[in-house]
This record gives sequence, C-alpha cells and structure tokens, in this order.
Amino acid sequence: MQYEFGGAVVLLFIAIVLFSAVWIFREYERGVVFFLGRLQKVAGPGFVLIVPGLQKVVRVDLRTVVLEVPTQDVISRDNVSVKVSAVVYFRIVDAEHAVLEVEDYLNATSQLAQTTLRSVLGKHQLDDMLSEREKLNTDIQQALDVQTTSWGIKVSNVEIKQIDLTESMIRAMARQAEAERERRAKVIHAEGELQASEKLAQAATILAREPQAIQLRYLETLTVIGADKNTTVIFPLPMDLVTHFLDRQK
Repeated sequence: MQYEFGGAVVLLFIAIVLFSAVWIFREYERGVVFFLGRLQKVAGPGFVLIVPGLQKVVRVDLRTVVLEVPTQDVISRDNVSVKVSAVVYFRIVDAEHAVLEVEDYLNATSQLAQTTLRSVLGKHQLDDMLSEREKLNTDIQQALDVQTTSWGIKVSNVEIKQIDLTESMIRAMARQAEAERERRAKVIHAEGELQASEKLAQAATILAREPQAIQLRYLETLTVIGADKNTTVIFPLPMDLVTHFLDRQK
C-alpha cells in the first residue's frame, strides 16, 4: 500500500515537472528565457522545453496594443485651456528589450503618451489643434516613437479623439465666426460696388463720345417707365431732341 502511495506521489511530481517544463507559444507570442537570472534566449513560436527551477520564461505578446490616453488638461500656446483625449497604437518589435529595459512597458508607454500629448499640443495654438489634427497626430507619434525605441516598442499611430472647449470659449468662437462672416460680406459688397462703378465709368465714357447713344438710352428708359400704366411720370424734354424742329421753324 505504501509503495502504491509513493508511486502515485512520484508520478504526480513528474507530471507537475513536465507540465512546468513545456511551453507552447502562439505565432504572435515570444518567450524571453532566463537561465539562473541571466538572459539566455528569445524562444518561440511553437513548442519550447525548459528546465524548471533553473530557467524562467517571460511571455511577450507581439500584437498591436490599443492604448487609450486619459483626458489631459492642455494649455495651448495662446493660453487657452482645453481637455484632450487620444488613442495610441503600438506593438513590441523586440521582446528582449521590452523585458530588460522597462519594468512595465504598458504603464510606461501610457505615462509617456500623456506627458508627450501635453508637451506637443502646448506648443500649438488652439486654431492649429482644431484645423491641423493630422499634423499633430504625426508629431505626437514621432515624439513617442523616438523615446520608446530603446524599449523595443514601435508606435505606429496616434489619433486625437476629442478636444473639449469650455462654454465661454465656445461662445467666444461663435462670436468670432459671426464677425468673420460679416467682414467677408462687407468685403464682397464693397468689391461689387467697385466693379459696378468701374463699369458705369466705362459706360459713361462711351456714351459721352456718342451723343446719339445718349438719346437712345434716354428713349429706352422712357419705354421701361411707361410699361407700368399705373404710374404717372413727369420728366423734362431734352433740348437735343427738339433743336432740329426749332431750327426748321426759323
């Protein structure tokens, strides 16, 4: 009975050892293997056999990580306070550096993204934040990528999700937009008046050279006025029209 119990314990121990010694890594995983505390190799994907107690394995996921950056209070270059949130897309390209160079690469990347977001956006004015979002995304991505390269991390993309303004700033921007629309309307009206005056000046110059044209224009105006039968118009008769008759009577 004792031999059977002892054999069962031995078999259980062997099963536990074998279970601890066998590691299987998926295609998107790698294992950083340490032997007595020293880096030995990066293993995977597939089947990997280690020596329990002497070797230790740290599993690393190589897939792209979607990291949401918490909303940050940012003061723009023109001293406007806004709240900005963003999303960072990154992945591990060097499992060895991700384990050796930083204790918690996920938390480290998150903290770095928050400070970089405030730093980059703080160098731009509010109008740039609202109109040049693509450029700001690229600037933040490049700044992050430079600092995470030593961790074996590649930042592939950064997207600013939302920029929230205060109520007073929204009202001020609405007033500014209305003033800009009024300014443009006045400029367009002034340009129209200028073009009309130029055309009128040209027409006056041409009519001044041709007296008969002035008379024809005068008669055409009378025809237009006379089309409305409910209107009585009293107008002086130009002397140029009757001069010919007066000369014949003399």
